[in-house]
Amino acid sequence: MTVLLVILVLLALSAAGFVLGRQRALLLSGRNPRLLHSLPGYYGWHAALMALIPAMLLLILWVIVQPILVQRDVTDTLPAAMVSDPAALELTMADVRRLAGGLDAAVAGGKMTEQEAAMLRTEFTDVRGKLASVGVALGSDVNKDVLAAAQEYREITKTVSFWRAVIVIGAGVIGLGLALAWTKPDFWARNRVEAALMGLLMLASTIAILTTVGIVWSLFSESVNFFRQYPLSEFFFGLTWSPNFRGGSELGFLPLLWGTLYITVISMIVAVPLGLFAAIYLAEYASKRVRAWIKPLIEVIAGIPTVVFGLFALVTVGPFLRDYFAQPLGLGNSGSSVMTAGIVIGILNIPFISSLSDDIINSVPQSLRDGSYGIGATRAETIKQVILPAALPGIMGAVLMAASRAIGETMIVTMGAGAAAKLSLNPFEAMTTMTVKIVGQLTGDTDFASPETLVAFALGITLFVITLALNILALWIVRKYREQYE
Repeated sequence: MTVLLVILVLLALSAAGFVLGRQRALLLSGRNPRLLHSLPGYYGWHAALMALIPAMLLLILWVIVQPILVQRDVTDTLPAAMVSDPAALELTMADVRRLAGGLDAAVAGGKMTEQEAAMLRTEFTDVRGKLASVGVALGSDVNKDVLAAAQEYREITKTVSFWRAVIVIGAGVIGLGLALAWTKPDFWARNRVEAALMGLLMLASTIAILTTVGIVWSLFSESVNFFRQYPLSEFFFGLTWSPNFRGGSELGFLPLLWGTLYITVISMIVAVPLGLFAAIYLAEYASKRVRAWIKPLIEVIAGIPTVVFGLFALVTVGPFLRDYFAQPLGLGNSGSSVMTAGIVIGILNIPFISSLSDDIINSVPQSLRDGSYGIGATRAETIKQVILPAALPGIMGAVLMAASRAIGETMIVTMGAGAAAKLSLNPFEAMTTMTVKIVGQLTGDTDFASPETLVAFALGITLFVITLALNILALWIVRKYREQYE
């Protein structure tokens, strides 16, 4: 039984538990809810949670542990030469899992019986042709050891999956039975349900924290491996980016940092005035009817995929800047440039700044506006001297968060700015950013242990630190200069 089917059974059991728990509580109270400690619905939710949560936790633990134990048992059947080092073991197990999955699909699709699949171990002649005839394709030659391991993998997985379904569903039934046995008029069902929900909320927050810790640790650990192979000073102060998997790489970080900051600055020059002016108009000048139309139209931009913006930069903005600005001014003849990517990322960030600034401006108390108007100030003077100073910390926070988003943009830079890592002041030249090179160094057939690949993690941890610093700065500005109103 698959994991999805087990989850569906548990959900059905939980739904049945809700109905049975509620009806049992009403039955024991003589259909008089006043005699119950909690509302009838709480007894139902208690039974539902008892049937679902312990079984789900057991299923999650099982799913995590099962592949480890199965791989350990299958590895014991393989020759030592095929599992001599982690890389060889991973390649061998990938073939084993692929072959086992192909055999499962062939048997499930009726193209092969279980007996025919088992006979492949003894009748190994032309096994590749037999597998290809039932739709099982492998990227490398099949040998008897891999085939035997794949069949062992299938048998163990099938047995373990059967017992997984039995034990997990049994745990759900036992939980439901205990919940129904505990259901009595004086049972504190509401307290138990609220405690369970509190635990789920704490678990959700813990998972979020642990995810962040895992991200940082994965970046940090691989970055340490990189700096063991490549000098830290040459990475952070090098002026040349020229990776070469055959050796002699120059992995200077500064050209990528320059391209990242250059594109970010141009995007902010575009996004901040347009976004802020749009927010001021929507908050202070637009009527309710106009606001109801314009605000959603602006925010539609935020829902457009970045790859579409990348195509817009590649097909429209880049050629336009090249034909009407770069070539006439003698600054270049390429459609891919810092200016192209910066303008398009700025357009992408307009709704982000506009929406946040609009909310911040609207949060300024109306009494401040009325006081300004009362002493004879015009609307423009009120906005300039009262509203914007009061909303400035929040607006600065929105701008810095938008800058973090611009720093992390990849697709638009790839399609609009090119991939050249260089130090140049010409905004119409092709440059690139750290995010683009992170993707480039981790794609393709590369040696994962080489510094040319591990440099992606060093770039990632550096980018993480930069964006984290910007976000902390934004929060510090908001908290330090935030106006408190009664």
